[in-house]
Amino acid sequence: MKTLKIAIQKSGRLNEKSVELLKNCGLNFENYKSSLISPVSNFPLEILFLRDDDIPEYVQDGIADLGIVGENVIEETEVEVAYLQRLGFGKCSLKIAIPNNSDIGSLAALNGKAIATTYPVILNKYLQNNNIEADIRTISGSVEISPGLGLSDAICDLVSTGGTLKSNGLMPFADVMSSEAVLIGRKGEENSDLIQELIQRVQSVLRAKETKYVVLNAPKANLDAITALLPGVKSPSVVALAESDWVAVHTVIPERDFWDRISQLKQAGAQGIVVLPIEKIII
Repeated sequence: MKTLKIAIQKSGRLNEKSVELLKNCGLNFENYKSSLISPVSNFPLEILFLRDDDIPEYVQDGIADLGIVGENVIEETEVEVAYLQRLGFGKCSLKIAIPNNSDIGSLAALNGKAIATTYPVILNKYLQNNNIEADIRTISGSVEISPGLGLSDAICDLVSTGGTLKSNGLMPFADVMSSEAVLIGRKGEENSDLIQELIQRVQSVLRAKETKYVVLNAPKANLDAITALLPGVKSPSVVALAESDWVAVHTVIPERDFWDRISQLKQAGAQGIVVLPIEKIII
């Protein structure tokens, strides 16, 4: 049987979440903090720990079958890979930021300005799409300090909370792209049985994170109204209780929907509402 290879970040903001996801998928592996390759003992898979800039190319060239990497890295490296699953972590935005005291008031005002970035490819496409001609200055690391040093009029960099911009006297000016971690595969090979099995594991973990198991007691007289608020994966399970006028309702529901409906459930007579986490959901 073929052994798959999946490339993830060796160190950085996506490393811990990628390792956590794979372990939650039931994959057993060790030495991931000290090794560049870690075999999985209970699934035909090896985990490669790489620089994030290298992951898309490794997947494109078939050195790795799969990869977990930020969308921004894929766009910057301009590789041809298949997007298999958005993973919901590593969310950030690539933004143009300007000094707080800048006189730049519109996108057009960026014409002729110097913009420092570690993402020249993405920035160049953005500027071209907006008919802006600017001086793109590629800098490796510490992009935020370039305006203060007189090296640029603006920057284009990844922003998560905005704290780094604020501490360097900068403010967000324009959104270039949004990014999050994605599972990628080599084009044309993403439908193999092993890859699909791994994708199903990933999807079951992601569904569970967004979903809760809800148990509540409901008066029989209001059962239709209560179950209408709790559609579940298919429909709620209803179990008889010792008190003949009451039943227990069990269901699985997206957490965001539950919080939107809790007041309606209580108004309909629901009592003893218990909300439990779910480890996996397999459909």
